[in-house]
Amino acid sequence: MQEKYSKFQYTARYFQLGELNANCKRVIFVIHGYGQQAKYFLKKFTSLADGETCIIAPEGLSRFYLEGFSGRVGATWMTKEDRLTDIDNYLSYLNSLYTSLKKAIPNEAEIVLLGFSQGSATVSRWASSGVVTFNKLILWAGVFPPDMNFESSAAIFANKEIHYVYGSEDPYVNQERLDEMKVLSDKLDVQPRVTTFSGEHNIDAEVLAQLLINDS
Repeated sequence: MQEKYSKFQYTARYFQLGELNANCKRVIFVIHGYGQQAKYFLKKFTSLADGETCIIAPEGLSRFYLEGFSGRVGATWMTKEDRLTDIDNYLSYLNSLYTSLKKAIPNEAEIVLLGFSQGSATVSRWASSGVVTFNKLILWAGVFPPDMNFESSAAIFANKEIHYVYGSEDPYVNQERLDEMKVLSDKLDVQPRVTTFSGEHNIDAEVLAQLLINDS
């Protein structure tokens, strides 16, 4: 048996809150976690819709039923099966999306990349691809992927504002995970600003405002 590949054009969806126009001062790309849909994930950011902020929520390229063969549907960016192909595919998608929107983004607008849970690895790889221009990177309840190209990524992340956010009751963020984040951050020669909040594996609206509005 031979494993082979075939390339073809693929259509993927994303959701947008706010407008990309001359009044836009901030563009936030939000990358959802495992088993989520972008349209529902985007609702967590409605408090940021102030007329000067545009939030873009791409969706993972693989969708599946969360339980059985019907009901709620979630999406994922990758699994362990043929993971490198999945990574190449979602990077092509995210870079293509950014390129298609780039002309509409005002030159002075702040660009923020935020990844939640599994989306933290996705957004880190996207940022390190060197295609997307950004000012701030936020990893929420997730860590840098250990298979990054640390040398090239360190050059890209230099002088960028990087945040690490997690809930104090998050069952997926334990001491081992925190230690891993410290090791990976050292390899990248970055020192993320750490923010914790009282909560579990979720997005906290007050912390969002603090990081994305009040700090600007």
